[in-house]
Amino acid sequence: MPNQHGNHDKLNSIKSAYIHIPFCRRRCFYCDFPISVVGDKARGEKTSSIQKYVDILCQEIELAGFNSSTSLETVFFGGGTPSLLAVYQVEQILKTLNDCLGIIPKAEISLEIDPGTFSLSQLNGYQKAGVNRVSLGVQAFQDELLKISGRSHTSKDIFTAWDIIQQGGITNHSLDLISGLPHQTLEQWQNSLEIAVSLQPKHISCYDLVVESVTPFGKQYAPGIQPLPTDENTAQMCRIAQQILTASGYHHYEICNYAQPGFACNHNQVYWRNQPYWGFGMGATSYINKQRFARPRTRREYYQWVEKGCLIETENISASEHLLETLMLALRLAEGISLVSLQEKFGEDVLEKILRTVQPYIQQGWVIVTEDKYLKFSDPDGFLFSNTVLSTLFNCFDD
Repeated sequence: MPNQHGNHDKLNSIKSAYIHIPFCRRRCFYCDFPISVVGDKARGEKTSSIQKYVDILCQEIELAGFNSSTSLETVFFGGGTPSLLAVYQVEQILKTLNDCLGIIPKAEISLEIDPGTFSLSQLNGYQKAGVNRVSLGVQAFQDELLKISGRSHTSKDIFTAWDIIQQGGITNHSLDLISGLPHQTLEQWQNSLEIAVSLQPKHISCYDLVVESVTPFGKQYAPGIQPLPTDENTAQMCRIAQQILTASGYHHYEICNYAQPGFACNHNQVYWRNQPYWGFGMGATSYINKQRFARPRTRREYYQWVEKGCLIETENISASEHLLETLMLALRLAEGISLVSLQEKFGEDVLEKILRTVQPYIQQGWVIVTEDKYLKFSDPDGFLFSNTVLSTLFNCFDD
């Protein structure tokens, strides 16, 4: 990996790696991620293009390993649909990571899986390879909403997948849900939450639909206009999630994420704390030595990039950008951000400016300064209006 990654000592501080697996059976109508559609029958053991991708991915990891002697504490396979990989392909990637970067014995190794894409023997194989946490892409429990969203599974597939997870003995598991879908009602959202709670996953992610212009949804729908829920209804969906999940023993530890005690996602907290991490694979982003850089978003360009030695051009993030990123990410967490830490990193003048800027929101009850000197959003209203607060902060420091 090129010298732009920084010096050897700083590479040793990188404890997390994201692995992008781009393959999907089809593209969901809300998705703008860098993916490759392979059809309903393609799988890692059947499709040579998937194996080629895994080989190229491992080449990239090997190049990174020349400059690093770190040991990874978290690994996250995202996508795409990582559960389209054969067991031996997951083994190949994890072996390469361990050989080149090192993986500590008790590392959190997460893998996103979709209903209808994995079997019990496959899940057992993933576990033997080292995977100890899975995230099931449910999105909704209503077949009509799954169809509207372009998902390849049905509600029946969800329950079959959950049974497999239980049989497989994985105890660290998560469900993903999406609110704000076209035609989605408050009753349907509440029903999805209640079903999710009845399954007793250790972790639940509740994402509010973001309509991107390049997606089928973006070309078909305008935010806030039917059949999309109104802004009032989407806010109410967030409140319903907070009420149901916290009452069921889930800690609302991040804007979109809830976990039972001890089961918050360690990997994602690296992002929210603005800590360095590796990103490998098509379209993946790394954040190293206060430099952020992304890989090419198509397979062809990504393969060419790796074959040329992963040459990267980066720009240092300015002090102002680093501050705003730190605020934007850390304030997503329920615990917020330490005022002492902010002062140490950015100075007393910056801290005073932050506190002056958010003072109106403190009076509104959206922002809280705790007794132990943390700045955080209130739950749920502060989280709901977080974009308003952050926009004000960004405008203040941009000026």
